Amino acid sequence: MGLVVLLLIIGVPIAELYVFVQMSHAVGFFASLAVLAAVSVVGGWIVRRQGLRVWRRFNEQVRQGSVPSNEIVDGALLLLAGALLLTPGFITDALGILLLLPPVRLAVRAFVNRRARRRRIATATYSGPLPRSGPFSPHGVIDVGSDDRD
Repeated sequence: MGLVVLLLIIGVPIAELYVFVQMSHAVGFFASLAVLAAVSVVGGWIVRRQGLRVWRRFNEQVRQGSVPSNEIVDGALLLLAGALLLTPGFITDALGILLLLPPVRLAVRAFVNRRARRRRIATATYSGPLPRSGPFSPHGVIDVGSDDRD
């Protein structure tokens, strides 16, 4: 896991820089900057709109007494989409835009729910002994004094 994070920290900026240089050669430096700025502004506006919609659905589920698990995952995915859109770069913008599409979010949410359900089942099937309550272990206290040292 640590290696994956390290590769992402190093690889994503290098890939973003490469794509930005290629776009700058194709359409010009200032046009590339303008596209990045426009995507950030429009993406932020879309994230806000969809986020408010998810917030309303979340509150509706809570009022009905249901657990708003889908809305929580949707909110987290929209938060990730917003972070990706605000991160400068064409690759992160493309990933952020993908997360704004409801069918993509639905597929990611289904994946997240499957993983969570599998983890929940794995942790719910533990049947070992429960720890005893209280400040001391059942074996008592072992006092090591200065006389016991060699």
